[in-house]
Amino acid sequence: MVGTFWAFVPAIVAIVLALITKQVYVSLFVGILVGALFFVGGNPLEALGTVWTVMSKQVGGNAPILVFLVVLGIFVVLMQKSGGSKAYGEWAQKKIKSKEGALCATAALGCLIFVDDYFNCLTVGSVMSPVTDKFKVSHAKLAWIIDSTAAPVCIIAPISSWAAAVSGQLDGNGLVVFMQTIPFNVYAILTIVMVFIFCARKIDFGKMKKNEYIAETTGDLNAGETDLPTDEDKSIVSNPNGKVRHLIVPVIILIVCCIGGMIYSGYFYNWDTGTYGKEIQSSNVIEAFSNCDAGTSLAIGSTIALVIVAVYYIIDKVVSFKEITDSFTQGFKTMVPAILILTFAWTISGIMGAKGGYLDAQAFVQTNMEKIPAAIKALFPAIFFILACGIAFSTGTSWGTFGVLVPIAVTILGGSGTLVLLTVSATLGGAVFGDHVSPISDTTILASTGGKCNHVDHVKTQLPYASVIAVIAFLSYIVAGYVSTLGSVLCAVIMWVVVVALFVGALYLIKYLEKKNAKQ
Repeated sequence: MVGTFWAFVPAIVAIVLALITKQVYVSLFVGILVGALFFVGGNPLEALGTVWTVMSKQVGGNAPILVFLVVLGIFVVLMQKSGGSKAYGEWAQKKIKSKEGALCATAALGCLIFVDDYFNCLTVGSVMSPVTDKFKVSHAKLAWIIDSTAAPVCIIAPISSWAAAVSGQLDGNGLVVFMQTIPFNVYAILTIVMVFIFCARKIDFGKMKKNEYIAETTGDLNAGETDLPTDEDKSIVSNPNGKVRHLIVPVIILIVCCIGGMIYSGYFYNWDTGTYGKEIQSSNVIEAFSNCDAGTSLAIGSTIALVIVAVYYIIDKVVSFKEITDSFTQGFKTMVPAILILTFAWTISGIMGAKGGYLDAQAFVQTNMEKIPAAIKALFPAIFFILACGIAFSTGTSWGTFGVLVPIAVTILGGSGTLVLLTVSATLGGAVFGDHVSPISDTTILASTGGKCNHVDHVKTQLPYASVIAVIAFLSYIVAGYVSTLGSVLCAVIMWVVVVALFVGALYLIKYLEKKNAKQ
């Protein structure tokens, strides 16, 4: 079963069970156990041993990300205690006069936090939820906005953890090649455009429309869903003297420190030895971003920011030292559900071998990609887009997906040219789409957490929106592949003319269907 299609069965089992039962934890664990049984040949005791071995490796390798999540949880609690969150909510309620304004402001903040998708998901949710709650925005809608301005923004931002990850998969100056792919990343760019248009025009369809109707008419922002990612801690009391700056300043400090952590990591982290040292590994800031260890960078930056903010709050007398120490356990508590799901998601990815090893899904993809005839190279962007969608959906990891497919695309197509840029862009966009609609994706899980939305409900409400953009992207890559010989500029122009035409057609179709359903 190693290196065959069976490597994807654990994810299929977990996804199907999650959608049927809505019990994400149990579904993921069953999928993990199925994969372990495949790997050891059916022996239950050996399978359990394999489960805990893989889990320990995955948690150990991702420990900095877990630290970052816990620190963010502490940040959220501290901002609540300082009165900053409440003050900002009251200020925003005075300045933002409509639901459309609240939605667009949330999307704008999501675009501004482009350094890392994890940071984006949790920060945007904690800052904007008081405002969106006032205007009765459903938590599913909030989670969709968060998710749609997290990975899509990061994958087209040259200074981000995603840019660093992609650059490492490309030959030569990887960051320059990454920047050349940005104009061709239809899924990411169009997703961001869709968010602003749908927020400004209050366009909803499918289950999202139902959730929004329930929220507006009954005030139930969760549309009847009770299995939520976090339970609000009622013991947290806000300081009545809190100011807006007690929210804004900590967020700025956090962003600056995280970027500083990436620069530090890029300068001094040695990928060959996996350690830090005194020897400088990069010659400039851009190269430092390409070389950084994103997880460790965020852990270092957020920890330093937490210390600075704690001192700032104490000096300003809005939070006492005891309240700060109490926030450690309270912040950790808010992140337990996300940490648990992430642990299971990383484990099932490890069992499947999304990056090699165990059931070795990576080998299956590589072997079958070599069988594609060279005569249909013009269809490679569309083919790689579909492959990336399927692999990211099945494994729950966009980074693992483009880590597998990007080197293959570059090798098969020769390493340069418009067709290569198209194929790499399609792979990145497809990986983000698969990540968006997968119940076992870490980013999707964090978007649910940030939006205080039932996880399966977020997946169901986001799927139609993401699918519309994915279909448009797929069709545009078919056209772009055949006109790639005209050069990158002309190819990009033709591709975006097709994209705009298809998107406008999709909007009219959505409005027509909604009017038809309303009459019925």
